[in-house]
Amino acid sequence: MLVGHSSYYLNSIWHQLDPFDPVFPSWGQFALRYAGYLCAPGFLMMAGAMVWWSYQRRIKKASDWSVRWYLIQRGLFLVVAQMTWVNSSWGGFRTFNPWHFGIIACIGLSMILLVFIIKLRWQFRLAIGLAILVIHPFLLNFQYDTENILEQVLMQTFIDSGDFNKYPVLPWFALAILGSVMATGWLSIWKTDKKRMLMSLGIAATAFLLAIVIRMGRGYGNISPFSEFGSWSFLLDQKYPPSLFMNLWFFASVVLGVSLFIAIGKLSPKLLMVFSIPGKVPLFFYAVHLAILGIFVKRLNIFYREGEVLESLLGVVIMLVVMLPLCKWFFGVKRRSKNYFIQMI
Repeated sequence: MLVGHSSYYLNSIWHQLDPFDPVFPSWGQFALRYAGYLCAPGFLMMAGAMVWWSYQRRIKKASDWSVRWYLIQRGLFLVVAQMTWVNSSWGGFRTFNPWHFGIIACIGLSMILLVFIIKLRWQFRLAIGLAILVIHPFLLNFQYDTENILEQVLMQTFIDSGDFNKYPVLPWFALAILGSVMATGWLSIWKTDKKRMLMSLGIAATAFLLAIVIRMGRGYGNISPFSEFGSWSFLLDQKYPPSLFMNLWFFASVVLGVSLFIAIGKLSPKLLMVFSIPGKVPLFFYAVHLAILGIFVKRLNIFYREGEVLESLLGVVIMLVVMLPLCKWFFGVKRRSKNYFIQMI
């Protein structure tokens, strides 16, 4: 995520890059952009995993409804955070921009929807998630009037992408469901790290293979055409809204990434520190790093989109130097505080 955002603010390619139809002058520029494609699937799958895990832990100490209500509040808080802080932070708070439903709001609404099926067995949740992914490409064929506010809001909130929202809830909610299914395996069914890694690798390989079959079919489950297997255009089908190929491909990528983290944790746990510190306060990291980039880079116009690959990567290093101590500090504050607002962040 930080790699993608650093590139967005510092990389001159964004002067001509169309996020709906990207072209790249080099593999370095492609890699910067491609890294960002992992964010939304990772966010939604981890959110789904944490909803499942939080429910399992809290239900031992509280009533079913009180646990669900807590998770619903978390989801609503994310929607409000998107429309108040996040939207405006992109431009350094130059203007107040509440009328956009972005990725954080999408996570929030997906969490709320997941609450109503979280008690189902993993097999039923898996069936629901896969069914949504299969049906979504057909729903994209629905025609609607983008000038009609009600039609625009309804379609772009749940199915399509546009000015109101790039992250329609339905396909991303499906990934949140699949994240809750994977959490059942990672945190409950598979008892050893070896089992977790082997199962994750098998599931990832299956999803990658299915994604390739769908992509090579050049029809159902695809949105953007591609030139040849292994090309930039093959790997980058449309993200706004996501095609079935994209969702399967990055579902597999996230699962593969989790197995990699498990392996790193066994071999050298200290290497995970750079991830574990912001991982304890992910919303704080997201909100604050965007605000810093928005204010200092965009609003104050400090090197805004003047660099290339190297400058974007230097931006990542600088932001980590700034954000890691802040995240460590806020985690301490959150652990000690009983304040409702702080606990929600």
